[in-house]
Amino acid sequence: MSETAKLILEGKEYEFPVIEGSEQEKAIDISKLRGQTGHITIDPGFKNTGSTTSAITYLDGEEGILRYRGYAIEDLAEKADFLAVAYLLIYGELPNQTEYDNFVSKITRHTMVNEDMRKIFDGFPVNAHPMGVMSSLVSAMSGFYPESYSKNDMDNIDVHIMRLMAKFPTLATWCYKKSQGHPINYPQNKLDYCSNFLHMMFALPVEEYEVNPVVSKALNSLLILHADHEQNCSTSTVRLVGSSQANLYSSISAGISALWGPLHGGANQAVIEMLEAIKEDGGGVQKYLDKAKDKNDPFRLMGFGHRVYKNFDPRARIIKKSADEVLEALGIDDPVLDIARGLEEAALNDEYFIQRKLYPNVDFYSGIIYRALGIPVNMFTVMFAIGRLPGWIAQWLELRESGQAIGRPRQIYTGETAREFVEMSKRK
Repeated sequence: MSETAKLILEGKEYEFPVIEGSEQEKAIDISKLRGQTGHITIDPGFKNTGSTTSAITYLDGEEGILRYRGYAIEDLAEKADFLAVAYLLIYGELPNQTEYDNFVSKITRHTMVNEDMRKIFDGFPVNAHPMGVMSSLVSAMSGFYPESYSKNDMDNIDVHIMRLMAKFPTLATWCYKKSQGHPINYPQNKLDYCSNFLHMMFALPVEEYEVNPVVSKALNSLLILHADHEQNCSTSTVRLVGSSQANLYSSISAGISALWGPLHGGANQAVIEMLEAIKEDGGGVQKYLDKAKDKNDPFRLMGFGHRVYKNFDPRARIIKKSADEVLEALGIDDPVLDIARGLEEAALNDEYFIQRKLYPNVDFYSGIIYRALGIPVNMFTVMFAIGRLPGWIAQWLELRESGQAIGRPRQIYTGETAREFVEMSKRK
């Protein structure tokens, strides 16, 4: 007999089924609650509400576990490249050599962006935030590929997946180059995905540019670590918009806008801003550790702890190694990064932080890497979006294939009750 949950309401008893996931997660299915009882639940921020079932990402915050399609994040970051992980997320299995080669080849063929897109891009002021530009350009792709909302067969959808995976890094580098007053670089399809991005970002027409393999490897790891993270704000946004049968470009554009919010994608930017503030104040690491421990002090250490992970962020262990390798390879002398190392070492050995499991998270280390590479802070969230793109695509595709109904949350109204309309001349 399957397990059920009982609810006693106004003297009546109701039973609702309990469903169990493949990792023994349990949920009470209340999909018929309103129909049977006339009541709804209230769960601000959906912290206790599952909006869907999903076979893409498993996350256990208490145990510090993250898996894509069953594969441990540690194995994927060490043994796979970003496009293989993207294939895994989107299509459900790691590709064999032929599948991988075909996937890479299709993406490579689509890295160029229609020159008419430049006219839209050129209309943005030089100080426009890159996330706003990216959201707008991705949305505009619907106009360049109208079949994206008129044809729903998988072959057609596949083409748009390839286009988006291919062109997204190209568009991102446009934003950076414009902010620097530099001419844009066209893709170099002889390079791999990460190396091509680095070339488009940093190459100048006046000199040769060689991609540093340590940097390319670190970027590959970062993109993998950010590729999906279950039903977070931006992913839920992509699914909600997609539930209306909006096309891929419109849904991903909405996800970019959600990620832009400082409470979501801006965490690694906040880390660097905190470190710079400490530097301006004289660089006293111990002073700020003491401030963080003082419950009456509003200061908070950015990049430590995590809303979901109650243990060590599994991604942080991986990216810490990459951060150390990048800093060593580039030999950077940066007082801000010295402060970061001091905070990391002190917090990892301070009993206050150890007891509360306030360990450096992935945002702490990713911010350090991006700064070391010379990427400005307003591009940090764009880097996050490049990594998250295959996860958004996979979630959009899963929702579409599931046939799930359009998302339509309920509410409890707390406004005025019915009242008479008052003519303008009689209003006080």
